[in-house]
Amino acid sequence: MNLKLYKPLCVFDLETTGTNVGKDRIVEICILKVNPDSSRESKTWRVNPEMPIPIASSEIHGIYDEDIKDAPTFKEIAPKIVEMITGTDLGGFNSNRFDVPLLAEELLRADFDFDLSKFKLVDAQTIFHKKEPRNLGAAYQFYCGKTLENAHSAEADVLATFEVLDAQVGKYDDISNEIAELSEFSTQNKFADLAGMIHYNAKNQEIFAFGKYKGQIVKEVFQKDLGYFGWLQNADFPLYTKKVFTKIQLSSKF
Repeated sequence: MNLKLYKPLCVFDLETTGTNVGKDRIVEICILKVNPDSSRESKTWRVNPEMPIPIASSEIHGIYDEDIKDAPTFKEIAPKIVEMITGTDLGGFNSNRFDVPLLAEELLRADFDFDLSKFKLVDAQTIFHKKEPRNLGAAYQFYCGKTLENAHSAEADVLATFEVLDAQVGKYDDISNEIAELSEFSTQNKFADLAGMIHYNAKNQEIFAFGKYKGQIVKEVFQKDLGYFGWLQNADFPLYTKKVFTKIQLSSKF
């Protein structure tokens, strides 16, 4: 083990109902406790969040309401978690921004005090981003051999971006210097909308990427369930996604 520990380190991860620290709840927690002598113990709990799990969240972590209906609540397992993390430091990935704050909220709701001053927090994601930056400044240094001055001013950023793009085309023999092909190469996934809610199938037909009709052809769903289109228009989806849904719904009439 490369880490030098003077007291145990609890590395943990949460699966949750969402990303709002104030209102969302834990549905699964795993804690790996690593001791200074390199010995380890790991505990995983499924948790009943006492609220419905949004389908979008379930599709990410694979935990559905049915899976946790008989699981203990967080308040029931909180004593075991407190026992495990007491006298330790805490680690995770993106943990400083999400996992630690949400765990603190859950513990406080369960009537257990959480005193941040008692823990050292280590976030592997922050270390990764600091040591291996993936921002424009890093790209400018890598491809152009220059330091980006006045970063985050629009003019400096846009000039640097063009230089990086031009240098990328010059550096790699296996990518085209034509925009159409560069566009294809730089697209991670092909979506019908900007938010990735509407995908294409093998026949280039728009399909749902979420919800009860996930994987089904949007046009066919609207033909058999027009009420679903109405729900989509009133739900909290991006305006552009709604625009695409409207275009598909109009075409479904013909």
